[in-house]
Amino acid sequence: MSDDLNAKMLLVHEILDRTSPPEISFLVMRDPFQFLISVILSAQTTDENVNKVTPELFSLYPDAESLASADLETVKRIIHKTGFFNTKARNIIGCSKGIMEKFGGKVPTEMDDLLTLPGVGRKTANCLRANVLGLPGIVVDTHFSRVINRVFDLGTRDPLIVENFVCEHLDPQHWGRFSMTVNLHGRQYCHPSKPECAECPLKNQCAEVAKVPL
Repeated sequence: MSDDLNAKMLLVHEILDRTSPPEISFLVMRDPFQFLISVILSAQTTDENVNKVTPELFSLYPDAESLASADLETVKRIIHKTGFFNTKARNIIGCSKGIMEKFGGKVPTEMDDLLTLPGVGRKTANCLRANVLGLPGIVVDTHFSRVINRVFDLGTRDPLIVENFVCEHLDPQHWGRFSMTVNLHGRQYCHPSKPECAECPLKNQCAEVAKVPL
């Protein structure tokens, strides 16, 4: 059974890798610190909203040292459009302070270290590792979880279970690219309601489609 799942996971990766753009990026900032802060801001909002506020934010506070000592009310004003701005402002300032105090102003690369920072969970840490640091990471957001559940009939949206399932059945060298192609696939085809199954490049592998043949 495990071999079958390994083969299917690799096939899904190969199909999405072939049918997706060679470069996929939703957040514009690529500096590790600025990218990490952008991902924290992206919770419960769109990447477009984050990309609208980060130019002003990082023009004033380009690094951990400057954001760590930022005026809270100024930060709230700048990031207001991203929603939950009270919590997010405290988190990104707290995250910056943590980077300064624990890691000498340099963004850490290890999962356990990243998880000590305010506002940083596994999704955020894996997003940084996979997209900017060139390290293995499975990024489980709502799009990724939805696609994996439908294709593999996993039966749970628990992020850690979804992450571990993919990690178990796909070689780490593919994790970063797979995270991005699955996310994009969820946005383009595998919508929460009215998914475009007839046009979906994964329709022949999808457990959900198999339940109700097209």
